[in-house]
Amino acid sequence: MIRQDRNIHIRTAALDDVGTLVRFQETMAAETEDKGLNRGRLRRGIAYLIDHPEEGFYLVAEQDGISAGSLMVTFEWSDWRNGRFWWIQSVFVDPAFRRRGIYTALHQAIRERALADPDGCGIRLYVEKENAGAQATYTHLGMAETHYLLFEEEF
Repeated sequence: MIRQDRNIHIRTAALDDVGTLVRFQETMAAETEDKGLNRGRLRRGIAYLIDHPEEGFYLVAEQDGISAGSLMVTFEWSDWRNGRFWWIQSVFVDPAFRRRGIYTALHQAIRERALADPDGCGIRLYVEKENAGAQATYTHLGMAETHYLLFEEEF
């Protein structure tokens, strides 16, 4: 599925996009968490998902032929709902393209795909607690804060 809106072109990422996606993720990690990423590991992780679409995929937003933003989707099976949640992750919009509807176009493309999925039961994402701007955007797009907290153990 390809979506065009306000001269924004949304497409599924391909291996040719790995360099751009690496740059986007390095910038996002530095901006949001003041964190550096292992570039080789990141490159392999992005390429892996592109090569294994059953586990997820990336969308790239272009405006006027320039890569302006991207996001990643992975899947979670819900036994309670007998359905699949689409997890939006790794959201990035290039600062030069912010406030132009890039994320809205990406979100709408994911929402349309998730609604068309016969097993789709919803869209989820997590957001930094202090990122009020992103939270406002997600609320504006119809998402609601849940009562869940996120716990993890990294290896």
